[in-house]
Amino acid sequence: MNDLCKIIKEVVKPNFLNIRTSIQSYDRDAICYGAPCWRWAYHALHSADKWFINPWDYEEPDFHAEGMDNPEKPCDKVLSDEELLAYLDKVEQKTYDYLDSLTDDMLYECPEGSKYTRMELVLRQFRHISFHTGMLNAQTILQTGKFPMWVSETSQYIDDGVYFGRYRKGPTKL
Repeated sequence: MNDLCKIIKEVVKPNFLNIRTSIQSYDRDAICYGAPCWRWAYHALHSADKWFINPWDYEEPDFHAEGMDNPEKPCDKVLSDEELLAYLDKVEQKTYDYLDSLTDDMLYECPEGSKYTRMELVLRQFRHISFHTGMLNAQTILQTGKFPMWVSETSQYIDDGVYFGRYRKGPTKL
């Protein structure tokens, strides 16, 4: 039986749609807490890639450079938005394949070497992806006054652009 795994898969889909929208709408070079936004996007994707399944059994992507996943560390390597979106595609498919391989009972087990159950790892990534998506979207809103599209249910998603229809003109002032 894998009813919970099916629910998790359906609920994680909006997370991936939302961070995709963030990457499509943000100013990649805008500085957020000392680092360009693209570094925060990579941080969120890398974390999902590493921590969603088992961070103790993980191989870095070929393009990864030391420290690139930590926006607070300097790194000379730069990824384009196209590379970030391609990485997102891979992380998303890897996550769905993983969820399809699980049974509900496996959610209560710790993967080899992990102190966290599979369910804890999943829930931590839900939180982490949502946090950084909100962070990137806030940066976009502050700079442009536009509100990036936000999906809460995949079945409600309509691909009609990356922003909600109404928005203020110009940057939002605090």
